[in-house]
Amino acid sequence: MDAAVKRLRHLPYEALGFAAIDHHRTLRQGHSEVIFCEGKRPEQVLAIIRRMVAVDSPVLATRATPQLFQAVKRIDPRAVYHDSARTITIQNRSRSNRSRRPGAAGGILIITAGTADIPVAEEAKVTLAFLGHRVETIYDVGVAGLHRLWDHRSRIEAAGILIIVAGMDGALPSVIGGWMDKPIVAVPTSIGYGASFGGVAALLTMLNTCAAGVAVVNIDNGFGAAVLAHRMMKIGQALR
Repeated sequence: MDAAVKRLRHLPYEALGFAAIDHHRTLRQGHSEVIFCEGKRPEQVLAIIRRMVAVDSPVLATRATPQLFQAVKRIDPRAVYHDSARTITIQNRSRSNRSRRPGAAGGILIITAGTADIPVAEEAKVTLAFLGHRVETIYDVGVAGLHRLWDHRSRIEAAGILIIVAGMDGALPSVIGGWMDKPIVAVPTSIGYGASFGGVAALLTMLNTCAAGVAVVNIDNGFGAAVLAHRMMKIGQALR
């Protein structure tokens, strides 16, 4: 009862002046608020994390630097830094954030066109792990060498949802979307030469795909792709 009262005291949100922490989000959406670190001062991020840890809320901080992580580690030694994904996670004390969902047959598969797209894919992977999913990955199978993709056909066919991350021309979601009957979350990245316009070319290619069943998130938004795939999985599990 005391623990419940302590948590309810901060609902629906806690105002810090520079931020309003949405402690109610877990009840509404099934997962805690996520901290986007880029553009915030380190002391602001640290203050938010302190309050979340105080109410035993799991923490996911995206676009975090190693230097910021060292400061977070002093707040909570359970903090983990995921270097490629540039994310910090802290699981709550009472339980892991969510029981693991099946991730093999019918699970989520992340595919990248190139090696340079991996950091965005890793952000999606860490987010999905934070939300309780086991995730598989296939990296560097873009259209410059499609024979590499065919070697993974059985794994792609076994997946339930595909997250496809691509920069340059952004064509890989269209290729797989015209080949498989899987829902696809396409993620354009800012990788590419000048005429890619920081990922705008890939974004437009994905938005203009003639393949059906492809949803597109913003440039470099691995986090957003992961949350969309998570919610799609939740609906699928509810309908079983």
